[in-house]
This record gives sequence, C-alpha cells and structure tokens, in this order.
Amino acid sequence: MSHPAAAAALSAGFDDPVFDAQASFRAAMWALARPGRVERLDARLEPPAPLSREAAALALALCDYETPIWLDAPLAAAPAVGAFLRFHAGAPIVVDPGAARFALIADPRGVIDFTAFPQGSPDYPDASVTLILQVEYFGKSGLVLEGPGIQGTDGFDAAPLPADFRARMAANRALFPRGVDLLLAGAGGVAGLPRSVIVKEG
Repeated sequence: MSHPAAAAALSAGFDDPVFDAQASFRAAMWALARPGRVERLDARLEPPAPLSREAAALALALCDYETPIWLDAPLAAAPAVGAFLRFHAGAPIVVDPGAARFALIADPRGVIDFTAFPQGSPDYPDASVTLILQVEYFGKSGLVLEGPGIQGTDGFDAAPLPADFRARMAANRALFPRGVDLLLAGAGGVAGLPRSVIVKEG
C-alpha cells in the first residue's frame, strides 16, 4: 500500500466504530423497510474523495470480508478509496460487477446497467447485489412510489440519478423476487428503493 493510501485508510474511520456502525446499519434497514423515506445518517467520518461520508458509513456498516465491493469508475480511479474500504470493512474490491455483493456508485448518471450485477435466483433471491448510489439531494416530487412499506403512494425524488431511472426500476421490479436493492446516500441521510418498489412518474 502506498503511503498516501495507507494514510487515508488509517485515519478516516468511524469515531465510535461500534455505535456508529450500528446506527448506520439501522438507518439502512429502516430505509429499505420504508421505501422513499429518508432516514437520518449521522456519518461521523472522513473518507477519501470522491467517496461521500454517507456512502462510506453504509459501506462500513454493511460490508465485511464476505461481501465483495465493486466500485464505479470515479471511485476505482482513487486508490485511497479501495484502501479505506479494505482496511475499515475488510471487504475485497472486485473488478467484475457480477462478483459483487455491494456496489458503490459515485456518479449515478453513469452507472452501468443494473443487470450486470448479481440478481439472485428464485430459490436464493438474497444472492443479489445492493447498490449504494451517492446523491446530493432528496425531495418529495418527481417520482411516485408504491409497494410494500408504503401506505398507498408516496412522492419521492433524488438527484443525480440515471436518465433512464424509471425504466431501470420497472425492469428491476419485473424480476421480483430477483433483482437489486438500492440505497441512495447523501445530504445527511439514506433512502431505500428495494426491488419490491414500483416507481412511476410524478
């Protein structure tokens, strides 16, 4: 490990590893149980750029040596990001999206097709990937969500997202119980869009 990468890996973890990891884990679970509802994420850490605090907090809470992580191009281009994740989460970094259990996306507008990631199987739907997308904004207009965990319908918005986001989510929903789950992280919070959610235009 190079000196700059080593410094980044050793200096930027949770202030309180047990408490902060538990709090971030709970926020992620509540976010997936209540799709579109933004859960507060008090990310008290300083990860190397371009990894955001919120995405880093989720990665450290959810990932370990058994959960390979795939990084999108902006994150993969920063060696300190991989070093940070390997050191603090113990998670291997993989270059093949089909081998990942988690994927970190710094630029959602350029994310590869969701079907490049593991989708699970009818017998083992949990053998799929969770995508953690870094966003800068949450709102309540633009999209309409339906499905388990939502009373009727609920408005939702986040940015940035892929231009074909609704089409991607419709295709993902059609695979249920297979498919991928999304955690959108940023602006001090996390919102979940599990594979069970229906995403419509607002």
